[in-house]
Amino acid sequence: MNHPSVDRVVSQLRAGGIGGDVRWFDDATPTAAHAAAALGVDVGAIANSLIFTLDGEPVLVLTSGSHRVDTAWLGEQLGGRLKRADAATLRSATGQVIGGVAPVGHPAPVRTYVDTALAAYPEVWAAAGHPHTVFPTTFDELVRLTGGTPTAVEPRDE
Repeated sequence: MNHPSVDRVVSQLRAGGIGGDVRWFDDATPTAAHAAAALGVDVGAIANSLIFTLDGEPVLVLTSGSHRVDTAWLGEQLGGRLKRADAATLRSATGQVIGGVAPVGHPAPVRTYVDTALAAYPEVWAAAGHPHTVFPTTFDELVRLTGGTPTAVEPRDE
């Protein structure tokens, strides 16, 4: 199957040396729980691509499906005010739709933060630009491909 957003993601993956094939599902997998169930993997191995604004500028937070982004805490760690982007900002920043946002394939690079919890999984899965698609990758590949900064997305229990 072809879709312009998915084609852009695949092109960027190949340019970055990532060879995992995009998997298409008959039904949308708009949440980490849906994707994990469809793949038969732990929900923590799903890399959610979430668009926020940090002091008004779009940022991408790739978070483990087992985490929720603590916006107040993470914003403080990043030195600004972090809030969930609206659908128009998400679409403008990524060229993709909610439920299918990929870590790459955007019109221009988006500053990215990668949840360090994803490093616990030898393989992680991320959306490939459409709500019916995912691709396999690794934490290290996500950091390299996106130029992302590894970070916690919620306070750690001490």
